[in-house]
Amino acid sequence: MNLKEYIRSIPDYPKKGILFRDITTLIKDENAFAESINQIVEKSKKFKFTKIAAIESRGFVFASAVSYILKKPFVMLRKKNKLPAEVHSIDFELEYGTATIEVHKDSINDNDSVLIIDDLIATGGTAEAAAKLVEISKGKVAAFIFVINLFDLGGSDNLTKKNYKVENLINFPGH
Repeated sequence: MNLKEYIRSIPDYPKKGILFRDITTLIKDENAFAESINQIVEKSKKFKFTKIAAIESRGFVFASAVSYILKKPFVMLRKKNKLPAEVHSIDFELEYGTATIEVHKDSINDNDSVLIIDDLIATGGTAEAAAKLVEISKGKVAAFIFVINLFDLGGSDNLTKKNYKVENLINFPGH
């Protein structure tokens, strides 16, 4: 199954000059969604990890299903002020603004190895922030798996240069 066929491209969203790759058309098709989860599960077998983390919000869609199948704990990396207990917090740059993500301080333990799943990597700012959250929690990043890699924006390459392992299901240009 060619998962690229299930991704809708929307020009000038959320602002002019951005070509948004929309995964809602993939997840609304039960066969395409199932195939994407199966591919993530298969790619995850290359890595040793104790927990799965995902970045709010679209990463939750994929990671929670993978967590269920693999019977691994699921850690939510959330936007600022969405978690009720004590958190670690990281501010970072997006290609169209700034943001903050957080994780509960008790979600990742010393020596946990964490697989981070997200729907898309562009410039890599969010992914790097997620890695920092895992690391300040005393865990280590086992790998990243993205549904979509916007290869010409360099995020995946930047993560690889920082010695993170990176996998993805689909490659698209970012523009």
